[in-house]
Amino acid sequence: MRHGRLLTIPAQRKKREMLLQRLAQEFTPDRDYTERDVNPILVEFHDDVATLRRELVGYRLMKRSGGIYRRL
Repeated sequence: MRHGRLLTIPAQRKKREMLLQRLAQEFTPDRDYTERDVNPILVEFHDDVATLRRELVGYRLMKRSGGIYRRL
């Protein structure tokens, strides 16, 4: 990270998981977020918000249902 932003998304599974756990903390549990709400939060860390959203769901840190995201 440089100045609070990622230079690259880590390829190593452990590093990526640690990063995603940190990003998940930016979201309030038990609150619904639209994709439009999620993107501005994630773009603060990296421009590839689609990958970050997909990975947060893939690592089961967030749930996506009908376009609504929720931190687990």
